Amino acid sequence: MKTVTVKDLALRQAAGEGMDAFVACFVTAIKDAIDGELTAETMAQLNADQITLLAWQTLHDEVMDGGFVQLIHNGYGPFIFKNPFAKAVKLWGLRPLSKLIYDAHSLYIKYGQQLERDCTDDEFMALFEQYPEFDDLDDLFVEEEEAWTEQIARYIDNNIEKFALITQ
Repeated sequence: MKTVTVKDLALRQAAGEGMDAFVACFVTAIKDAIDGELTAETMAQLNADQITLLAWQTLHDEVMDGGFVQLIHNGYGPFIFKNPFAKAVKLWGLRPLSKLIYDAHSLYIKYGQQLERDCTDDEFMALFEQYPEFDDLDDLFVEEEEAWTEQIARYIDNNIEKFALITQ
């Protein structure tokens, strides 16, 4: 296992900036530990909670930017839907997020191949109109994102040893 470290001062500063910065502090430390490359090899060097946090950040970044259509089109469908991510966040106490992931998984099974195909920018933009079933899921994610980020920050804070070693 890789040792992920976070400097105490950096952690204190991030905590003072808010929950997004607090979560980002751990995401950055985990990415730094694996040289920014999340592969099968580097995943084997992380624990389940660290991988789950990276999956959350991927989900968050993609869905907040372009919804589930973008997440799937950009190739993250297998990482989010073919791993136990939904189960993991449920164990973290985020049952509604878990349900959302399972609902999106059903659509991924139905439309994943079409959404993952290479296409032009115009064809990509058209995907949003072609697959409106994702709209409600995107909206729910955006509505709940702040609360879920807060819950994740609280989970990390209560389980810091699962995410990183705090150093001076």
